[in-house]
Amino acid sequence: MPGTAWALAHTALATGEAAPDRTLVPVLGAGHAGVVQLAFAWLSGELASVRPQYSRDAAGLARLAHDFPEVDGLGSEVHPLLTAGTAPGGCLGGALAFGHGLALDAPDRVVLPIIGDGECETPTTAASWLAARALPASAVVPIVHVNGFRMGDRSLLGAMTDGEVAGYAAGLGWQSRVVHVSAASREEHESFRQALLESVGQAVDGVRAAVFLRCVKGWSGPERIGERPVLGTPGAHKTPLGLAHEDGRQRELLGKWLASYRPAELFDTDGRPTGELAGALETAGRRPAAPLSQPTAIQPVSRRARGGDDFGHAVSQVLRNHAVAGGFRLFSPDELASNRLGALQDEPWVSEVLAEEVLLGWLCGWLAGGRRGVLVSYEAFAPLLTSGVVGHLKHRRLTAGAPAPSLNLLLTSYGWHNVYTHGDPSLATALLATCDPVVRVLTPADPARAALVLDEALGSTGRVNVVVAGKHATTRQPDETIEQELARGLAVWPHLSDQGEPELTILVAGDLPAEATTAAVPVIRAQLGCRIRVVGVLDLTVLGDPQIWPRGLSAAETATYLGENAAVLVATLGHPAAVWGLLAGRLGRPVEVIGWREPLGRCPRQRSLVNSASTRLVCSRPPAS
Repeated sequence: MPGTAWALAHTALATGEAAPDRTLVPVLGAGHAGVVQLAFAWLSGELASVRPQYSRDAAGLARLAHDFPEVDGLGSEVHPLLTAGTAPGGCLGGALAFGHGLALDAPDRVVLPIIGDGECETPTTAASWLAARALPASAVVPIVHVNGFRMGDRSLLGAMTDGEVAGYAAGLGWQSRVVHVSAASREEHESFRQALLESVGQAVDGVRAAVFLRCVKGWSGPERIGERPVLGTPGAHKTPLGLAHEDGRQRELLGKWLASYRPAELFDTDGRPTGELAGALETAGRRPAAPLSQPTAIQPVSRRARGGDDFGHAVSQVLRNHAVAGGFRLFSPDELASNRLGALQDEPWVSEVLAEEVLLGWLCGWLAGGRRGVLVSYEAFAPLLTSGVVGHLKHRRLTAGAPAPSLNLLLTSYGWHNVYTHGDPSLATALLATCDPVVRVLTPADPARAALVLDEALGSTGRVNVVVAGKHATTRQPDETIEQELARGLAVWPHLSDQGEPELTILVAGDLPAEATTAAVPVIRAQLGCRIRVVGVLDLTVLGDPQIWPRGLSAAETATYLGENAAVLVATLGHPAAVWGLLAGRLGRPVEVIGWREPLGRCPRQRSLVNSASTRLVCSRPPAS
C-alpha cells in the first residue's frame, strides 16, 4: 500500500508543521492498511512503546517480520493503540463519518481520514460526503487514495478523469486538489505537501476541502510475476509475492523491490533511521498524532425530576439537562418529530440526516473525543447499525478497557405497530449474542423509567446501552420500585403480586409487556387460582449467566426474585431467542418466553399471556395422586 504509506507519512509531517494550537489527527479507513500503520509505528518508535520487543533497530525489525501477521496480539489490521487507528475497523466505509464526529465542535482539531477509491463506493462513505453539510463546525480533510482498483476490479472513482473527480466533489460541496504521484520525486512530495497544507487551512476556515492522491496500483512493486501482470492490476492487492518463502524467483523479485527503496540511505548498519528519514521522523514526532480527551464528567439528572407520563416530555427533559451540562450531542435520522421529540429539532446540539450508518459514525467519532451522546432511531431500522456497533465493541476490547463514554442508542417505535413491514428487533438479539459484558439491553416499563434509565446510561462510561422504549407508551407503573430497578436491573412489583411463595412468576421486559401483563394478571389469577409474582425487568442482561454478565442473577438471587420452584413466564419486546440465549437452560424449572414473532403469511396472533401462563402452570404442578 505505497499510496496509503505516502498519505500517512505526509499527515505525520503536517502534524509536526501545524500551529501549536492545532492538532491534526490522521484516521485510516481501510483495515488492510494495518501493514502501513505497523510500519510507521515501528519507524517512529511508537510500536516499541506498546510492544518493547519490536525495538527500532535491526533486531526489532526482524522480530516484527517474523511475528507478522500476529504481532503479539496486535494483528495485521488497523489497531486503535497505534497512530491513525482511532476509527473502529471491521466495517469498511465508516472512517469519513467517524472523522466528522471526531472533529465536530473541536475547533483545535483537524481530522484527516485516509480512504480508498473502493471505499468511496460504500453507502456510508458516499452518504458522508453529502451529510457533511449538516455539520458546519467540523474540520475534516479527506485524503482519497485513488489507485484505480478496489480488491477485484476497476474502481468507479479510479475510472474518472481529474475533471470528473473535481466535478463530483464540487457537486457534493467539496473543493478538491488532485495530485499525481509516480516517481516519489521531491517535486511530487512538495506538490502533495502544499495541497495538504492548503486544504487544512481551508478546513480551519470552514471550507470543505479534500485531497485526491492518484497513483498506480502496486506502485513501486514488480511489474509482473512470471507471465502474470501485477503493476496496475488487482493482482497487486495485499501480497502479490505470496510464495517468496519457497519460490526463488519470487524471492529475487522481493529483494529487488525492497532494494528499490534504497535502505542504505535511510538506515544505519544497526537498522536505525538516519539522515533525512531521522529528521523527518523527528519533525513528525514533535507532538502526539492523536491526543484525545478523557470522558467529560456528567452527573445524572435528579431522580425527582421524572417528567411525567408522556414519553416525549420525559425524555426531552433528560436530554436537555445533559445538553446544559455540556459535551453532549443527539444524532437522529429524520424521525425526531415522529418520536415525540420534535421540540428538540432546532437545538444546536441536535443533528439529523437520513442515514443511520453515518449517524453511528458521527456518534463514535464524537465519543472518541471524550464527549457524550445518543443516537435516537426506530428499532425497526436499528439492524442497519449491527456491523458498526459490533465493530465498536471489538475496538473497545482492543484498547484494554481504557475509559471512554458509553455508546447509547434509544430505539423507539418497535415493530408491534407495523407487523408486516417494519418489525425487526434484531440489533438487541445480535448484541446479546456477542456475550460482551459491556452490553446493556434496557427495557423500561413506562416513560418515567425510560427517562431515568436513559439519564443513567448517558452518565455511564465503558458500555453499549440499548434503551428500547415505545414513543406511544403512556401507562405508568407505581414508582415504589424504580430505585431498585435502576440499582439491580429488576424488582418485584407488589401491586401485581400475591403474598408468599409464587406458583407462577411473570418477568416483564418492556412497556408493551407491562401493559399486557397488568391486564392479564387478574384474568390468570381468576382462571387458574394460583399465586402470581410479577417482576419488572429493566436490564435484560440480569437474566444471563453471572459469570458472563456483570448484572446476572446469582442462584440465591434467582430464588429470591423468581421463587424457589415457580414456573416462569417471560414477556419480552424482542425475540424470544434472545431471552432463551441468556437463560441457557439454567433455571431448572418450566419456562416459557413470549415476544416478537415474524408474521409469516397472514399475521398470526402472538401467543397470549393467559394461554402461556396456563401451559406453564400445568407443567409445573405435580401430577394428581
